[in-house]
Amino acid sequence: MAEHLPNAMTDDPVAVSDLTDEMMKSAEREGIGADEINEEATSVFEVIFEAMHHREGSLAE
Repeated sequence: MAEHLPNAMTDDPVAVSDLTDEMMKSAEREGIGADEINEEATSVFEVIFEAMHHREGSLAE
């Protein structure tokens, strides 16, 4: 996932929310529904937020 994130770290929830919206729209275009995503991740926002802070593959704290 990290390779698809912008080259910036942010704690701004609005920026992460925008990325979440973009990801969900992209998934929908590819035929992946929100229900399918939500089965795998409780919070897409949290997944993206953590990915922004752990780009190098380190584990979340």
